[in-house]
Parts: sequence; structure tokens; C-alpha cells
Amino acid sequence: MKLTLETPIEDLYMVGEKYADVLKKQLNIHTVEDLLYHFPFRYDDLTAQKTIAEIEVGETVTLQGQIVSLKNAYTRNGKNIQQGVFTDGTNTVQVTWFNQPYLTKTLAPGTQINLAGKVTMFGRRVGLTAPKFEILRTLTPANSQVETTHTGRLVPIYPETFGVSSKWLRSRLKPIIKYLDGLVLDWLPTEVIHSQNVLSLAQALIKIHFPDSQEDIKKARERLAFDELFLLQLQVQQRKGDWQQKSLRRQFNFSQNDLEPFIKKLPFALTTDQKQGLTDIIKDLNSSVPMNRLLEGDVGSGKTVVAAAAIYLIHQAGSKVAFMAPTEVLANQHLETLSKFLKPHKIKIGFFTGSKKAKGNLQDYDVYLGTHALLFQDLPHEHIGLVIIDEQHRFGVAQRSKLIGKKKLPHVLTMTATPIPRTVALTLYGDLSLSMIKHAPHGRKQVKTWVVPGKKRLAAYEWIQQQIKENKTQAFFIYPLIDQSESLLMSEVKAAKIEFEKLNKQLPNLKIGLLHGRMKPKEKEEVMGNFAGKKLDILVATSVIEVGIDIANATIMVIDGAERFGLAQLHQLRGRVGRSDKQSYCLLFSTSDGDQNKRLKAMEHNHSGIALAELDLKMRGPGQLYGTMQSGFMALKIASLDDQVLISQTYQLASKLLPKLQDYPLLQEKLKQYTIQNVQPN
Repeated sequence: MKLTLETPIEDLYMVGEKYADVLKKQLNIHTVEDLLYHFPFRYDDLTAQKTIAEIEVGETVTLQGQIVSLKNAYTRNGKNIQQGVFTDGTNTVQVTWFNQPYLTKTLAPGTQINLAGKVTMFGRRVGLTAPKFEILRTLTPANSQVETTHTGRLVPIYPETFGVSSKWLRSRLKPIIKYLDGLVLDWLPTEVIHSQNVLSLAQALIKIHFPDSQEDIKKARERLAFDELFLLQLQVQQRKGDWQQKSLRRQFNFSQNDLEPFIKKLPFALTTDQKQGLTDIIKDLNSSVPMNRLLEGDVGSGKTVVAAAAIYLIHQAGSKVAFMAPTEVLANQHLETLSKFLKPHKIKIGFFTGSKKAKGNLQDYDVYLGTHALLFQDLPHEHIGLVIIDEQHRFGVAQRSKLIGKKKLPHVLTMTATPIPRTVALTLYGDLSLSMIKHAPHGRKQVKTWVVPGKKRLAAYEWIQQQIKENKTQAFFIYPLIDQSESLLMSEVKAAKIEFEKLNKQLPNLKIGLLHGRMKPKEKEEVMGNFAGKKLDILVATSVIEVGIDIANATIMVIDGAERFGLAQLHQLRGRVGRSDKQSYCLLFSTSDGDQNKRLKAMEHNHSGIALAELDLKMRGPGQLYGTMQSGFMALKIASLDDQVLISQTYQLASKLLPKLQDYPLLQEKLKQYTIQNVQPN
């Protein structure tokens, strides 16, 4: 069988259907190429090879020699152990394994092996307990040099799953690596390889899996990180170019003066950032190219009034607007806020969610607002001049495309409260024009934030109760999970349902409600109505309230298990309070200490969403948030979204090569495959 990158994983030697099924379901490995791109996350340094005569207790070493004897035995407790003697000619050591009786046949006396592990005292004898071992084979009968895979080298350790260990993966990868030069076509142009001083693709893959030195690992990661960001930049810039070639449904001709009637009826003055955002939007609406702009701003920064102003302009020009939000809670909040701004101008809003549908003729409405339920309405697309999508990364590519259309396009404005660092804006959002609202509306006070250790929890409860009673205020209590997790990793995570019951006992004089994502829409609406109507003192919730709830009277935000959240998400949650001129507070309850609390302490003195997102990017990496911000994009495996130098290099190179892509057929084909695999509709 001829091996190719597309060879199904089950066709590899010593894989078969059983292992293939595990690889596909648990590790997403379907082909030889997938296996090659299943990268190690660390390396065990087993290069320190010594003789038995040289070893010292406590050090990690690799020994080369042979088994003298190995027998099964039982301890007094009835446990099965394998115990024997190993020699390298300079001395002997005792070797011990546990519950592996087959080793007495695998490692028969005289078997030449490498042992790798920590030197310990076993009783009065020096030995190795549960060491890694590798049966040695020479490269050729005429060459006595030993080739090792699992010992005596930098040994790659991979993400594993039940039944598929790192040793198993190394054993399947090693035969493939030998043929990589003929198996892998390098799609990166030769001129780029030389100008960027990176390895060939084949060499990078060889060295990432079986490096001879730390320098090999560094060089391999440099090439593979370059590939990831370069392809991402190419795809984003190509998509931006494709968008600019689209036909526009309707071009407008607005001026700043057209907004005066709307601005005069606002009960507050617009901030400088809001005014600049509207200037950007008007410029886009007047262009012959469909607008594709992202309006980014912290929770409570005033994005909705900017959207309302854009809606006003479109209405004045005789066109309609579609506005889609990811959740019913958020859609309801937008309905309430937009109605205040638009009702004085007699702009009619039709509301569509899973539980509600506007009545009457669709043509009678000026704005179509709702959740994904909008996608199932027979909207008059030809009359829609502007589409607004809130938190667009919560929707799939296909959902967004269905609302926007495919032929003549409307202008598109997307909004997000997710803080976007500059490097992320240049990559994941590189196809969008960006407007940022950095400052809160006038009169808002900064939310005082404290990290609360476990020993001060009860005192915090007393303080919260006092604040609610004396100041007639309200509080949010946020927890990461709905039900208590059974997993070991999350065993200490507080569950909203359980804590709701506990709080009712601890704070019997307060009225407490529960809100989470599994509740039915009517149940959520009832709870929200009670909280907004001040019938509840405390709302216990999961992070479902991260976006979509605007309760001016709520001045206390308690986040339990705060170390489980990213700083950007904590900042968004904190933004649910401080919505009026009252002093508000955010209490971060932590069950950990050390580095986690150091990270949380940044919340106490930092109130910039962008700065916190930048910090989180450095401390935690892009993680789940920035791995999926643009729906459809594959998470980066090697590259980092805070690598400003590499992002800048790949951005410039993509800009240079994209116009002449046809001159590089291998690169053109690779980009096509990348687009199909990683940016497909979902």
C-alpha cells in the first residue's frame, strides 16, 4: 500500500478498526496527516545516559543493558509485582513493575533494553521503580548504533486518551517519519522559506515529533506557527477581498446633520467614542462597498444607542433593519432599550424569538429584532438595508449568511462586548473594520472589585445582606456550572442549583431567585421580571447573564469560583453592575491561591476590558475564547495570538502574495483546502 497524507488511519500498520475508532472519536485523528499534526505538548528529557556505576539516588537517567532475571511475585497485601535484576556490565540494579505479568515474557533474560526513570532505594538496594523501557534494535546488522524511540532522547508526550498512550502514538509515528521527505509537499514558496529562514515542512514535522535537541523543537515550532498564522492571514484577507467585490443592495447618502433629530431626543450626551463610531458607520453606509464593521465596547459602554442611531438613519432613508441576538434574554433587553430610543421617532419593531412572534403584516415593521428565529421568517430582504448581529461569534457561518443573503448584500454591523486585543483584531477579525468604544458613558462610577479568600466568605455574606437591606439594592451571584460536576477536575466548582439552596438557608431574610441556561424561556422571563421589578433581592445564575441583563438597581456582583473564568469574561460579568450613578461592587470568591489569585488581583485595579484581555492572552493563552471567536476557524495548535512580531510578518506577507496567488499553485491549493476544512458553515 502506498502511503499518502490522505491514507485512512485504520490502514496504518498496527492500528486497525478498534484503535482507529478511538482515534477518530477522542482525538479527531482520521488520516495520516491528522496524526502528523497531533503535536506533543511537552518532552521528557531522557538524554542523560549513564552506567549503573555512575548513578545516584534521586536522579533521572537512561541505562542501557540487559535483563538478568524477571519474575512475578506477590506482596503481603496480595498485589502482583514484577521484580528482577538488570545489568550493564558495570553493576546491577533491581527493577520493579506493578500489575504487568506479561513483562516476564516480553523481557526474558538476555533481552537488550534501555531503562529510563528515577533512581530510588528499594529496601536496601538501589533500583528503578516502574521505569520506562525500550527493547533495543540496531539500525542494520552491520551497524551497531542503536535507534531509540521511547528512551535515551527527548521523548515527546502527546495528548492521550483511554487505550492510546504517548508510547503507542510514538510507535505509529516513527515509521511514517522515515518517509516524510517523499510524503509531504511543501506548499510554502521556496522564496518565503529562505526569506523567513524557516525549516522545510518535512523537517519541521520530523523535528517536532523526534527532536535531537531543544533547538530542533524551537525551529520546528517556528515553522509550524508561521504556517498557522500565514494561512489564517491569507484566508481572512481573501475573505475581505471577496466581500469588497460583492454587490450592494442600496447605497445611502447621509451626513452628520441627519442624526440631529435623533440626538436631540436622547436623555444624555453621546461620548466621544460613540460619536466616532457613528462617523465610521455613516462613512460605510455612504460607500459603494457593503459595510462589514465590528463595533466593540465593554458591557454598558453604550453600543446599543449607536446601533439605534444607525437604525434611525436607515429608517429615514425608507429602508428596513434586521437585528439578531444570540439569546432570548439578550433579545428582550435589546427590545426594551431600542424601544426607548426609537419609539419617539415612530419606528415600529417586530419581535421574533422561539416563544414570541410579532403579529400582523411583516411589511408593517421597520425593524425585525429577534434570535435565530428571524431566520425562519419570510423577511422582505430586498428592503433590508442594514443587518445588525450582536455577539456574532455565537452564530454559525451558515446562520449569518442566511440573514445577510448571498446576492446583493445589505450593510452589516456586528457588535461585541468581548474585549479584543490588537493582535486578535489583526487575525481573527482582520476582515472587519473596527470601531471601539473605550470609555463608559458620563456619570458612571468604576465598580470597586475585591478578591475574597475562603476565610472571609461569611463576612462578605454579612456585608452583602447589610448593603441590600440598608440601600435597597440587589445582587447577582454567579457560578460556573448548573449541576455539581462529577469530574475530578471540576469537583470543587460551585453549582448554581446547590448554592441557590445553600444561600436560602444562609440568607433567610432575603428573597432569592435562580436563572440558568436550561430553563424554559417563560421561566427565564418570569425570573427576570421578578428581579427587574425588585421582587427578588438576589439572582443566582450561571454565566448566562454575561450578556443581556441591564438592571440599574443591581449594584453587587458576586462571582464564585472566579478562578474558573478568564479575565475578559469576569470583566463582562462585572459590567452587569455599575449601570447607574450608584457605587457598585464586584466580589471575586476564590477557592485557590498563588498564581490564580495573582491573576484575579489584576481585576481589583484594572477596569479596561482590552488591557485585561491582553493580560489573559499572555497568562492563559488564547484558550477557548479566541480559539472560536470567529465561528468555523480551527483553534491554533502552535501559534500564539499574542505573538505580535509573527502576526505582523504574516500579515504583510499575506498582503504581498495574495494578489499573485495564481503564481503559487501549491499555496493556492493549500489555502483552498484550509478554507474548506476550517471555515466551513456550521
